[in-house]
Amino acid sequence: MKKICVLLAAYNGEKYLKEQLDSILSQVDVVIDVYISLDLSTDSSLDIINEYEKNHDNIYILEYGLRYGSAGQNFFRLLTDVDFSDYCYVSFADQDDIWLPNKLHHAVEMINLHNCDAVSSNVLAFWEDGREKLIKKDYPQVDYDYVFESSGPGCSFLLTRKLSLDIKKSLLDKKDEINKLWLHDWYCYSFSRGNNFKWYIDNKALMLYRQHSSNEVGANNGLSSIIRRLKVILSGDAFNKVLVQANFIGLNNKPIKLLKENTSFSLFKLSMMANKCRRSSSEKFAFFIIIIILAVKRLFNVK
Repeated sequence: MKKICVLLAAYNGEKYLKEQLDSILSQVDVVIDVYISLDLSTDSSLDIINEYEKNHDNIYILEYGLRYGSAGQNFFRLLTDVDFSDYCYVSFADQDDIWLPNKLHHAVEMINLHNCDAVSSNVLAFWEDGREKLIKKDYPQVDYDYVFESSGPGCSFLLTRKLSLDIKKSLLDKKDEINKLWLHDWYCYSFSRGNNFKWYIDNKALMLYRQHSSNEVGANNGLSSIIRRLKVILSGDAFNKVLVQANFIGLNNKPIKLLKENTSFSLFKLSMMANKCRRSSSEKFAFFIIIIILAVKRLFNVK
């Protein structure tokens, strides 16, 4: 059976951590080790993790006591600090989801079937009030989607050893700049596609993606979430994140060049590339409208 390294980032996770760990330990037809990085917490998360580490010889907690400030930075810490060179695959885990028993085994099968370097998938979001919603991510990949979005939640990822080690090297080569990065899942997808690794997005949802008020980045469900995202994008902050990550990875393709120009004309040209910059039809349309608005603002020098 294939040996998989599971990287779990946690912070004040006492409410759901046991359920998440139990679902990971219940994976079938794979051999796993779980490495946990706990951001400095104020609840009983450390006690819970120590108890699991004591009772399971395949759970390890990294040195505790540091403050990372975000899930993304915590995952980057795992990617740089954990030695996964002896594992066939690397997977990410949040602290509050529920994995179905064949999640990892199915992902391994997909990598073998599609001869790819990584796989991600749709997930089933769920709320405490019983609501459920399929978060569809398996829209056809396009030329530059990886520049602007992830392939899905990082907790749906499975990466081959070769890709994982290349990602680790890219981070270690610029370790002093990692704090400029935002999301580990988007970074991994962008790095992979930007370096010609093959990525497959599966339509099968084998993970329950918990939604609650403490989610750092969730299902973006509801009008308030959409408005919040639009404000970030229209402020220019989202595209600053795009440029920072592209610079870190070394991407300088056409969309990046147009963003760097940052003129009304270059933004109009970028809007015409919407079909190549997002995967879903609704996101393509939203991208087009947003870039047009930014181009008009730039044309009339509107802050």
